[in-house]
Amino acid sequence: MLSFTEENYLKALLLLTLEVQHKNEAGTNQLAQYLGVKPATATDMLRKLKEKKLISYEKYGKISLSDEGRRKAVEVLRKHRLWETFLYEKLDFTWDEVHEVAEQLEHIQSAKLVDKLDKFLGFPEYDPHGDAIPDAQGNLKPSYKKTLSEVQEGTQCRMVAVKDNSAAFLQYVSQLHLGIDSEIKVLGRQAYDGSMEIVINDTRTTVSQKFAENIFIV
Repeated sequence: MLSFTEENYLKALLLLTLEVQHKNEAGTNQLAQYLGVKPATATDMLRKLKEKKLISYEKYGKISLSDEGRRKAVEVLRKHRLWETFLYEKLDFTWDEVHEVAEQLEHIQSAKLVDKLDKFLGFPEYDPHGDAIPDAQGNLKPSYKKTLSEVQEGTQCRMVAVKDNSAAFLQYVSQLHLGIDSEIKVLGRQAYDGSMEIVINDTRTTVSQKFAENIFIV
């Protein structure tokens, strides 16, 4: 049985490696920043995870998940995204509210409950933020890689996921009346700061480059 903290570290390592295409490792400082802890704190936990053969790690070196570590991380991620979907679809939580609650529910250990939850929801492939949900065998679809910031002027595209799952960002996206599957047309881009003029549901608006970098599109 792993502690909540150990599970959080494994899930964070999985998410960090998924964010960088063709990379299966992360650095200690990168992990510490992601989790909001000091590097020394992260190092202590990494030693424990190495002792349990859940990661491959040498001091000052890169960290990678072992096969068992990845299996555990995917289990936690699956529970997290299924609970987000349940809260959003069945209990009317908004998409900026589900993450915090799912952070607590993801540590429930009953595999039977998780499988029944998956079936109850109709075996969803994506959570409310557009992130892929691992299936019962641990298979995980590739993450979307193209962001709105990469789109050329005059392009029509569709939002499929968000990179930033923070409540503040999701609330801002909602204020723009933008959501999963929303159509976006790029009208122009400012050379000075990278801001973009776009059309969402026939409404013109201007968004920052930072905003565009956090919207995945197809």
